[in-house]
Amino acid sequence: MRGGTAKLLTLLRPATGAVRAEPVDRTPNAVLHPWLRRELTAILATCPPAPAEPLPGSRWEDWIAPTLPPWWAAGLPPLRVLLIWDNLAGHCDWELEQDLLNLGILPLYTPVAGSWLNLAESVQRILIRRALAGQHPQSAQEVKTWLAETVDGWNIDPTPFEWGGKRAARRQRARHRRHLLGGSGGYTHRPIRRCRCAHGSTPQRLLA
Repeated sequence: MRGGTAKLLTLLRPATGAVRAEPVDRTPNAVLHPWLRRELTAILATCPPAPAEPLPGSRWEDWIAPTLPPWWAAGLPPLRVLLIWDNLAGHCDWELEQDLLNLGILPLYTPVAGSWLNLAESVQRILIRRALAGQHPQSAQEVKTWLAETVDGWNIDPTPFEWGGKRAARRQRARHRRHLLGGSGGYTHRPIRRCRCAHGSTPQRLLA
Protein backbone atom coordinates (compact mmCIF):
# COMPACT_ATOMS: atom_id res chain seq x y z
CA MET A 1 0.00 0.00 0.00
CA ARG A 2 1.57 3.23 -1.19
CA GLY A 3 0.85 6.00 1.30
CA GLY A 4 3.75 8.43 0.89
CA THR A 5 7.36 8.34 2.05
CA ALA A 6 9.14 8.81 5.36
CA LYS A 7 12.80 9.69 5.86
CA LEU A 8 14.89 9.94 9.00
CA LEU A 9 17.29 12.85 9.58
CA THR A 10 19.99 11.39 11.82
CA LEU A 11 22.98 12.54 13.82
CA LEU A 12 24.97 9.88 15.69
CA ARG A 13 27.71 10.35 18.27
CA PRO A 14 29.65 7.06 18.02
CA ALA A 15 31.44 7.45 21.38
CA THR A 16 28.16 7.29 23.31
CA GLY A 17 25.72 5.88 20.74
CA ALA A 18 23.36 8.82 21.35
CA VAL A 19 21.13 9.60 18.36
CA ARG A 20 19.42 12.83 17.38
CA ALA A 21 16.85 12.07 14.70
CA GLU A 22 13.66 13.46 13.24
CA PRO A 23 11.30 11.69 10.80
CA VAL A 24 10.27 13.89 7.86
CA ASP A 25 8.44 13.51 4.56
CA ARG A 26 11.22 14.95 2.40
CA THR A 27 14.85 16.02 2.84
CA PRO A 28 15.56 19.03 0.60
CA ASN A 29 18.10 21.58 1.76
CA ALA A 30 15.26 23.78 3.02
CA VAL A 31 14.45 21.03 5.55
CA LEU A 32 17.90 19.53 6.17
CA HIS A 33 19.97 22.67 6.75
CA PRO A 34 17.73 24.36 9.39
CA TRP A 35 17.39 21.06 11.27
CA LEU A 36 21.15 20.53 11.14
CA ARG A 37 21.93 24.04 12.39
CA ARG A 38 19.43 23.66 15.22
CA GLU A 39 20.70 20.26 16.37
CA LEU A 40 24.39 21.17 16.12
CA THR A 41 23.82 24.35 18.12
CA ALA A 42 22.15 22.26 20.84
CA ILE A 43 25.08 19.82 20.78
CA LEU A 44 27.60 22.62 21.16
CA ALA A 45 25.69 23.91 24.19
CA THR A 46 26.31 20.57 25.94
CA CYS A 47 30.01 20.34 25.02
CA PRO A 48 32.59 21.14 27.72
CA PRO A 49 34.58 24.34 27.19
CA ALA A 50 37.60 24.09 24.95
CA PRO A 51 40.87 23.49 26.88
CA ALA A 52 43.40 26.29 27.05
CA GLU A 53 46.01 24.01 25.46
CA PRO A 54 44.44 21.96 22.62
CA LEU A 55 45.11 18.24 22.76
CA PRO A 56 46.44 16.30 19.75
CA GLY A 57 43.61 15.72 17.32
CA SER A 58 41.59 18.69 18.61
CA ARG A 59 43.21 21.38 16.48
CA TRP A 60 42.21 22.54 13.03
CA GLU A 61 45.72 21.79 11.76
CA ASP A 62 45.31 18.11 12.69
CA TRP A 63 42.48 17.66 10.18
CA ILE A 64 43.15 20.21 7.45
CA ALA A 65 45.76 19.83 4.74
CA PRO A 66 49.12 21.28 5.87
CA THR A 67 49.34 23.27 2.63
CA LEU A 68 46.73 25.75 3.89
CA PRO A 69 48.11 29.05 5.24
CA PRO A 70 48.34 29.39 9.07
CA TRP A 71 46.02 32.41 9.11
CA TRP A 72 43.16 30.27 7.83
CA ALA A 73 42.67 28.48 11.16
CA ALA A 74 43.77 31.48 13.21
CA GLY A 75 40.53 33.32 12.47
CA LEU A 76 38.31 30.44 13.61
CA PRO A 77 37.09 29.51 17.10
CA PRO A 78 38.48 26.36 18.79
CA LEU A 79 37.58 23.12 17.07
CA ARG A 80 34.69 21.54 18.97
CA VAL A 81 32.96 18.99 16.72
CA LEU A 82 33.86 16.80 13.74
CA LEU A 83 30.87 16.29 11.44
CA ILE A 84 31.29 13.27 9.16
CA TRP A 85 28.74 12.97 6.38
CA ASP A 86 28.27 11.75 2.83
CA ASN A 87 29.65 13.66 -0.14
CA LEU A 88 26.23 14.67 -1.46
CA ALA A 89 25.36 17.79 -3.46
CA GLY A 90 23.10 19.02 -0.67
CA HIS A 91 25.95 18.77 1.83
CA CYS A 92 28.43 20.69 -0.32
CA ASP A 93 26.88 24.10 0.38
CA TRP A 94 29.38 26.88 0.98
CA GLU A 95 27.06 28.99 3.14
CA LEU A 96 26.35 26.03 5.41
CA GLU A 97 30.04 25.08 5.55
CA GLN A 98 30.98 28.65 6.50
CA ASP A 99 28.40 28.69 9.29
CA LEU A 100 29.71 25.38 10.62
CA LEU A 101 33.32 26.58 10.60
CA ASN A 102 32.36 29.75 12.46
CA LEU A 103 30.75 27.57 15.15
CA GLY A 104 33.88 25.44 15.54
CA ILE A 105 32.50 22.49 13.54
CA LEU A 106 34.61 20.89 10.83
CA PRO A 107 32.67 18.97 8.16
CA LEU A 108 34.53 15.92 6.84
CA TYR A 109 33.20 14.17 3.76
CA THR A 110 33.34 10.43 3.15
CA PRO A 111 34.78 9.39 -0.23
CA VAL A 112 32.46 9.07 -3.20
CA ALA A 113 30.72 5.66 -3.09
CA GLY A 114 31.97 5.29 0.49
CA SER A 115 28.75 5.88 2.43
CA TRP A 116 29.39 2.62 4.30
CA LEU A 117 32.12 4.51 6.19
CA ASN A 118 29.45 6.70 7.80
CA LEU A 119 28.26 5.02 11.00
CA ALA A 120 24.99 6.96 10.84
CA GLU A 121 24.05 4.62 7.99
CA SER A 122 24.52 1.67 10.33
CA VAL A 123 22.38 3.03 13.14
CA GLN A 124 19.66 4.00 10.65
CA ARG A 125 19.39 0.40 9.47
CA ILE A 126 19.09 -0.78 13.09
CA LEU A 127 16.41 1.79 13.95
CA ILE A 128 14.37 1.16 10.81
CA ARG A 129 14.40 -2.61 11.32
CA ARG A 130 13.30 -2.21 14.94
CA ALA A 131 10.55 0.22 14.01
CA LEU A 132 9.07 -1.82 11.17
CA ALA A 133 9.69 -5.43 12.25
CA GLY A 134 6.38 -7.32 12.19
CA GLN A 135 4.41 -4.15 11.47
CA HIS A 136 2.10 -3.27 8.59
CA PRO A 137 1.93 0.53 8.35
CA GLN A 138 -1.05 2.12 6.66
CA SER A 139 0.40 5.61 6.20
CA ALA A 140 3.68 7.53 6.17
CA GLN A 141 2.66 9.31 9.34
CA GLU A 142 2.38 5.97 11.11
CA VAL A 143 5.90 5.07 10.00
CA LYS A 144 7.23 8.42 11.25
CA THR A 145 5.57 7.90 14.62
CA TRP A 146 7.16 4.46 14.98
CA LEU A 147 10.56 5.80 13.98
CA ALA A 148 10.37 8.60 16.55
CA GLU A 149 9.34 6.15 19.28
CA THR A 150 12.16 3.79 18.33
CA VAL A 151 14.72 6.62 18.55
CA ASP A 152 13.43 7.52 22.01
CA GLY A 153 13.74 3.89 23.10
CA TRP A 154 17.26 3.65 21.68
CA ASN A 155 18.44 6.73 23.59
CA ILE A 156 17.30 5.24 26.91
CA ASP A 157 20.20 2.79 26.70
CA PRO A 158 22.31 3.64 23.62
CA THR A 159 25.06 1.38 22.33
CA PRO A 160 28.45 3.01 21.57
CA PHE A 161 29.88 2.40 18.10
CA GLU A 162 33.53 1.69 17.33
CA TRP A 163 35.44 1.41 14.10
CA GLY A 164 36.11 -2.31 13.76
CA GLY A 165 34.98 -3.48 17.20
CA LYS A 166 35.06 -7.06 18.46
CA ARG A 167 34.33 -8.61 15.07
CA ALA A 168 37.34 -6.89 13.47
CA ALA A 169 39.50 -7.97 16.43
CA ARG A 170 38.45 -11.60 15.86
CA ARG A 171 39.33 -11.33 12.18
CA GLN A 172 42.70 -9.86 13.09
CA ARG A 173 43.45 -12.73 15.49
CA ALA A 174 42.38 -15.22 12.83
CA ARG A 175 44.79 -13.67 10.33
CA HIS A 176 47.63 -14.02 12.82
CA ARG A 177 46.88 -17.75 13.07
CA ARG A 178 47.11 -18.26 9.31
CA HIS A 179 50.20 -19.31 7.40
CA LEU A 180 50.31 -18.12 3.80
CA LEU A 181 51.32 -20.53 1.06
CA GLY A 182 54.05 -19.14 -1.12
CA GLY A 183 52.47 -15.71 -1.53
CA SER A 184 49.22 -17.11 -2.94
CA GLY A 185 45.71 -16.54 -1.63
CA GLY A 186 45.69 -19.90 0.16
CA TYR A 187 46.75 -20.50 3.75
CA THR A 188 47.01 -23.21 6.37
CA HIS A 189 46.27 -23.17 10.09
CA ARG A 190 49.63 -24.72 10.92
CA PRO A 191 53.05 -24.22 9.33
CA ILE A 192 54.21 -26.73 6.72
CA ARG A 193 57.54 -28.32 7.48
CA ARG A 194 60.15 -27.99 4.79
CA CYS A 195 61.21 -31.14 3.01
CA ARG A 196 64.75 -32.08 4.06
CA CYS A 197 65.89 -34.80 1.66
CA ALA A 198 68.75 -37.15 2.55
CA HIS A 199 72.15 -36.32 1.08
CA GLY A 200 72.45 -37.60 -2.45
CA SER A 201 68.79 -38.42 -2.94
CA THR A 202 66.71 -36.87 -5.70
CA PRO A 203 63.49 -35.17 -4.57
CA GLN A 204 60.32 -36.02 -6.42
CA ARG A 205 58.82 -33.35 -8.60
CA LEU A 206 55.14 -32.81 -9.06
CA LEU A 207 53.63 -30.62 -11.71
CA ALA A 208 50.09 -29.32 -11.75
